[in-house]
Amino acid sequence: MDANTVLAEITGNIATVGYGLAAIGPAIGVGIVVGKTIESVARQPELQGRLTVLMYIGIAFTEALAFIGIATYFIFV
Repeated sequence: MDANTVLAEITGNIATVGYGLAAIGPAIGVGIVVGKTIESVARQPELQGRLTVLMYIGIAFTEALAFIGIATYFIFV
């Protein structure tokens, strides 16, 4: 085996693992946002409509991190 072939193969595998690790952060963030919204609705049910809208906005911003991670993966591979 040529040394360059082994190096390219390792780089590809590391990039894939890197995106997998980068996806953990947004997943944890979405869990926290949804959990806190459920707690808030349990405390004040009359605010459910407003809190749901804010929850979806928070989820959108958190998932933007995952999209940036996957775009970075495709740029550097």
